[in-house]
Amino acid sequence: MLVFLLNRLWQSVILLLIVSIIGFTILNLMPGGPLAQFALDPGMTQADMDRLAEQMGLNRPLPVQYFDWLMRMLRGDWGTSFRDGVPVLDVIGRHLFATLLLMGSSTVIAIGIGTWIGIRGATHRYSMFDYSATVGAMVALSIPTFWFGLVGIYVFSLRLGWLPAGNMYTIGDGSVLNYLHHLILPSIVLSLVNVAVWSRYMRSATLDVINQDFVKTARAKGLTERRVLMKHVVGNALLPMITLAGMQLPSILGGALVTETVFTWPGMGRLFLDSLGYSDYPVVMGLLMFSAFLTVLGNLIADVVIAMVDPRIRLG
Repeated sequence: MLVFLLNRLWQSVILLLIVSIIGFTILNLMPGGPLAQFALDPGMTQADMDRLAEQMGLNRPLPVQYFDWLMRMLRGDWGTSFRDGVPVLDVIGRHLFATLLLMGSSTVIAIGIGTWIGIRGATHRYSMFDYSATVGAMVALSIPTFWFGLVGIYVFSLRLGWLPAGNMYTIGDGSVLNYLHHLILPSIVLSLVNVAVWSRYMRSATLDVINQDFVKTARAKGLTERRVLMKHVVGNALLPMITLAGMQLPSILGGALVTETVFTWPGMGRLFLDSLGYSDYPVVMGLLMFSAFLTVLGNLIADVVIAMVDPRIRLG
């Protein structure tokens, strides 16, 4: 197990290094570069730009800049925001809770509803429910997340007035109920695509387990169908879903970016777009690495859990 874990950790470090090199190179080769925002100042002369570039170390070769940035990041110095003059980690920390709250609630909804739909679709194969779930999944996967968000705002906020159209809370009201009231619509919108994915995978995994010999043996012993399903089928069908949960993290982060923009949710996704608009490259790079770290960590945890549950994985 230790060798397996060390191997996965080494692969994760290499992956993060590759992501940092690609992200740093692309950001610095974009038109205007890191100084693009300063160039918008009409009083900024070329001499001023050259002086800024020298002060920020941007006149050095790109590999030297990257190595300097990497060393500072490993020491905990992720740079300073061009926009606010605040350390990047502090900027990310101010928006982290909002994103984790949205992602966590949408993930719980997706796993809960998707698992139930998948199991019921497998146990009632070719029924009206199964056909409806299949069509619903195809629709959810085909339509962009922002469209669901706009439709949800129009129906439940503008027409019915049941839910807020945006923001994380009402100014002056920081109660838990107020947070939950604002969370309902964006979390449901973000979870729709993941419900579709989870239900399809869960249906396939359940069908594979149902046809196994040990399930037939359990039925032959006289166990009720409910007991066979809960004790023998669901537990084994959930095994590949652990890996799927880790793989879904990048799509949840991507969906959160769109959802946070539509609902003006003050999370990392909205911060990323705002930072791009202001050419705040230290924050953009920090968010890129933080998201990559979360993604790698999610997949690493999924691999470890799978290896603990199934010894064949760590021995392979």
